[in-house]
Amino acid sequence: MSDSLTMVRRNLLHISRYPTLPVALVGTPIVFLLLFVYVFGGTLGDGIGGAGGRAEYLRYVTPGILLMTAAGAAQTTAISVATDMTEGIIARFRTMAIRRSAVLTGHVAGSLLQTLVAMAVVVGVAVLLGFRPDAGPLRWLGVAGLLALVALALIWLAVALGLVTRSVETASNLPMPLMLLPFLGSGFVPAASLPVGLRWFAEYQPFTPITETLRGLLLGTPIGTSGWQAVAWCVAIAAGGSWWARALYERR
Repeated sequence: MSDSLTMVRRNLLHISRYPTLPVALVGTPIVFLLLFVYVFGGTLGDGIGGAGGRAEYLRYVTPGILLMTAAGAAQTTAISVATDMTEGIIARFRTMAIRRSAVLTGHVAGSLLQTLVAMAVVVGVAVLLGFRPDAGPLRWLGVAGLLALVALALIWLAVALGLVTRSVETASNLPMPLMLLPFLGSGFVPAASLPVGLRWFAEYQPFTPITETLRGLLLGTPIGTSGWQAVAWCVAIAAGGSWWARALYERR
């Protein structure tokens, strides 16, 4: 525990000393939020909610933007892990009396804290734009728990992607498809409105039930079967990513 806390502190210090990555992590989803609400929101909102316009679309799109934030954090994590693996610091750690697993734990915990703060900022910006969720305290607790689980799952996957590469440049590109998954699901438009082949993909990819669960919790609408599907996807991705990352780390 002591070694892990030291590594978490190390990662948080990196964030404070190299602020461009966390600024991009928060700035990118906010730019997308402003773009989709103020440029496309009038038309898309009318199509989704009758005559709701931008206000209706803001309610619809906010869960998708939150998932984009988690996907962006995955890219930052992969870059951080790849940097450690290519710059020789791991060889230095091997000469020190520290728990070997604490290095990965520090990356995961530090990235998780950074991601949760970024998500809170995005929610705050959405509220400033007029987002008014209908969630009560228990539903907000469910939202926070699901967002933390999603972030944890994607961060473990990102750690594995950072370890499987041999350069920082490659590590920055591998998590990019995660940023597209909210677009290819129900994050920005209903899955039913997509073409047949794309609709099939949207219905069976992990981000769709996660988005629908977040949307139901925030807006006070029924969740249906999407709740357990979202949790199952998150647990599977976290378990698979953790196992893959630890195996790669031990091998390297």
